[in-house]
Amino acid sequence: MPEGHTVHRLARTFAELFGGQVLSVSSPQGRFAAGAALLDGARLVDAQAGGKHLFLGFVPDGGTGPDGGTGPDGAAGAGEPGRWLRVHLGLYGAWTFAGDGSTAVVHAIGAPRRRVGEDESVGGEPGREIGAAGDGWLPGPPRGAVRVRLAGEHAVADLTGPTACEVLDPAGKRAVEQRLGPDPLRAGGTDDADVAAFVDRVRRSRTSVGVQLMDQAVVAGVGNIYRAEALFRAGLDPLTPGRDVPTEVLRTLFADLVVLLGEGLRTGRIVTTRPEHRGDDRVAGRHRVRQNTDDDPDAVPREQSFYVYHREGLPCRVCGTTVLVSDLAGRTLYRCPSCQV
Repeated sequence: MPEGHTVHRLARTFAELFGGQVLSVSSPQGRFAAGAALLDGARLVDAQAGGKHLFLGFVPDGGTGPDGGTGPDGAAGAGEPGRWLRVHLGLYGAWTFAGDGSTAVVHAIGAPRRRVGEDESVGGEPGREIGAAGDGWLPGPPRGAVRVRLAGEHAVADLTGPTACEVLDPAGKRAVEQRLGPDPLRAGGTDDADVAAFVDRVRRSRTSVGVQLMDQAVVAGVGNIYRAEALFRAGLDPLTPGRDVPTEVLRTLFADLVVLLGEGLRTGRIVTTRPEHRGDDRVAGRHRVRQNTDDDPDAVPREQSFYVYHREGLPCRVCGTTVLVSDLAGRTLYRCPSCQV
């Protein structure tokens, strides 16, 4: 499942490729035909991420975008998105992109289990044929079970395998957002109300902090990698009851998540190790986590990117104790039993 920085990168990608354009929206698979009909021919005026949810805001053709006003019932005002496409990729969802060559287009952003971040490359999707049609262009036919296709002036985006894909009105979007905890990428480390909300939600419960970090109602956008790595960096035992974690430790933990996810948003990959703790520990035949900058010689190699995630059985980078793996609430947990006490 993609972590929050990936969804924020998706929102940025949609704004760059399709912002302000009237889009052709269809459901090649057929399962989203009714929803696609509601959005077809509308203008994309906003793209937002909230935790692991992507929100694409549309107005009827002719709308120009948000103007700050709302109707008396809280509905969208003139020019504001009246309909939102909400997408949650889940474990298997992914967006794939292709373009007419006039602009750089990422290949894919999504969550097949083989992928951690985005596998980005310039150009259209391999195997797609893109040809001109009059003054416009034609993308190749959809591949696989495409739930929804968004086609603009210079690019096309296909969605496959999402956990959620639905059209919401503004009230429906707000209802989803209200169920989420603070998003470190929205907070930006400057909104103390978000930090206070996170601390309060963790400390009010006896549930272990390791479980709570994966609860999107506690903090939005954190997945298994950031959970494991942030807890290690905080020196915090994942099994510690939330109410027993000191307030200042939680405030520091949230601030660290702001930094880590912010770097993920900037670079498109997850790197949590500090330079002094990196070392090449390649193990033949070992499972490796793909990152989208694996071919970049200046990027931190994936084998050096994490402290504990997928490093079970290897020595801790800090103390040398063997990294452990176990199950916690149905998800795999990685930790150092010496550093995290």
